[in-house]
Amino acid sequence: MKGTVGELGEFGLIRELTSRLTTTPAVRVGPGDDAAVVAAPDRRVVASTDILVEGRHFRRDWSTAYDVGRKAAAQNLADIAAMGAVPTALLLGLVVPAELPVTWPSELMDGLRDECQVAGAAVVGGDVVRGDSIMVSITALGDLRNQEPVTRAGAQPGDLVAVTGWLGWSAAGYAVLSRGFRSPRAFVEAHRRPEPPYHAGPAAAGLGATAMCDVSDGLIADLGHIAEASKVRIDIRSGAIDIPSQMNDIGQAVGVDPMQWVLTGGEDHAIVATFPPDVKLPARWKVIGEVLNPSALPQVTVDGAPWTSKGGWDHFADIES
Repeated sequence: MKGTVGELGEFGLIRELTSRLTTTPAVRVGPGDDAAVVAAPDRRVVASTDILVEGRHFRRDWSTAYDVGRKAAAQNLADIAAMGAVPTALLLGLVVPAELPVTWPSELMDGLRDECQVAGAAVVGGDVVRGDSIMVSITALGDLRNQEPVTRAGAQPGDLVAVTGWLGWSAAGYAVLSRGFRSPRAFVEAHRRPEPPYHAGPAAAGLGATAMCDVSDGLIADLGHIAEASKVRIDIRSGAIDIPSQMNDIGQAVGVDPMQWVLTGGEDHAIVATFPPDVKLPARWKVIGEVLNPSALPQVTVDGAPWTSKGGWDHFADIES
């Protein structure tokens, strides 16, 4: 569709965006009414929300609108999965300038829709308003399906720490993009469109996971959330984490130890969980550490020692801290 958002108008834009959507059996009333109705057979609803701001969380010269849609949906749906729930629905709040071409929000919606389909969810409604810059607000919903939620607070000394999904790929891709390059493509695409292992969250709950979190702020930072909530120490074994050869090549090219990306890079949305030591984990899970009694050391250590390098995302810092 040609033209700008301002030329199309609010209700024309809403019609354009909702015309691109699909649905699922969980959606009883979709876009077009005062509110959506989504089935909640468990009678509990898991909910999460995030905001993406242009220039802070995405750049239009690095990512297409479709990329931003996939990423915005993925980071919220991953939060649902990390509670052990199955994603069901997503709501969009969109702020756009009037002069923005209509193709941008249309392609954004395509990305949201397609990522929801990967997770088994659907976009069920939202709101659009005019603003000076682009902001994308997402609320995701999920169903526990009669499982208890897996929080950050249940890790016990003796538990194993295991992860499934990519670690450090998005950070490596960011390093590539920051230097004006577009390859290796796999790492750039990992930054633009993360691929969370959605089904692993509910599966981990079924295996008896004691605590769980998606890796959005960095492995050390997110395991720190688990350690703090559970009042334990967690030790990561760096030798248990495989680093792809291409990531090593990128690290050599930009002068960064790739282990820094693995341990402190976020936005891959891998899932990290703690499990009782007698649990037999599927091959997709990689054991990378253990839960220990609290001590005078920091709550997360690497090979038994504090990790002294900076890392982990803080929205209110000027850089990664």
